[in-house]
Amino acid sequence: MKKFIASGAALGAGLVLLKAYNGRKRNVWVYEDSDMHNSYEIDHEESVNAPYDHAEQGLTQLDSAYRSEWQANAFPQTKKQLEELES
Repeated sequence: MKKFIASGAALGAGLVLLKAYNGRKRNVWVYEDSDMHNSYEIDHEESVNAPYDHAEQGLTQLDSAYRSEWQANAFPQTKKQLEELES
């Protein structure tokens, strides 16, 4: 009988704690989206380097960032270079 009362009291205390925990307001920190894929301006504005670099003319800022990354990683820029690497 004592075990039954003790387990009932423990269950009741657990339910009270669970209710108190779920009733609390939680603060969640959300940082502003800095992903370039979701930015309208960066995908539609011309590259800032276009006046200085003829290879950047006609590229958007997003394309310019990708081009810089490809060059840094020695990614082939043309189909001919890609075919030479494959052979």
